[in-house]
Amino acid sequence: LLKLLEGSTVNVPPQGGRKHPEQKMIAIDTQNILFICGGAFDGIDKKIARRLNAHAMGYGASKESSGFDKNNYLQYISPADLKSFGLIPELIGRLPVVTHLDPLDKSALRAILTEPKNALLKQYTKLFQMENLELTFDKAVLDFIVEKAIDFKLGARGLRSICEAILLDVMFETPSAAKAEKTIHITFPYAKEKINKSSINKLKVA
Repeated sequence: LLKLLEGSTVNVPPQGGRKHPEQKMIAIDTQNILFICGGAFDGIDKKIARRLNAHAMGYGASKESSGFDKNNYLQYISPADLKSFGLIPELIGRLPVVTHLDPLDKSALRAILTEPKNALLKQYTKLFQMENLELTFDKAVLDFIVEKAIDFKLGARGLRSICEAILLDVMFETPSAAKAEKTIHITFPYAKEKINKSSINKLKVA
């Protein structure tokens, strides 16, 4: 991995998999390849806080830590934090730019839920269309789903879990029920009731 990052000619098997002595290799020069590495680094915020003396005790503690955003320590990330987290210095030195990603806010989660071509709500609407049913939502339901994703700290992937908890009964009961219903409208009281009864509600972070 270090040879790849520093820019050298490496031999790669054309079909992937393990290297065999008799297998033909393809030589690739990595000198002009931009490598972007990412990860979750769970727990590194505690090391950043320790470096910033955010938990220091004494009269000067509040003054030193008052200027830091305690809800997002990742914005103060440095190579020293990566080293204390466990990455070897040789690897950190080959990654000259270190940055962070901000947590998703309500507007971003709302956009993810509704706007992309394969947005989550569009997928559920399509599933119901296959049963000749029209699925609609109150605007308050969309805000409720986003708020729950933030409360549970599940991120964008947690949106599907919350939608499943709300729509599970509807998905399995409505298609087999009487065909008189052609439109299904999800209201805020219904969504709140389903979430409160669901086991996912136990994920809420105090």
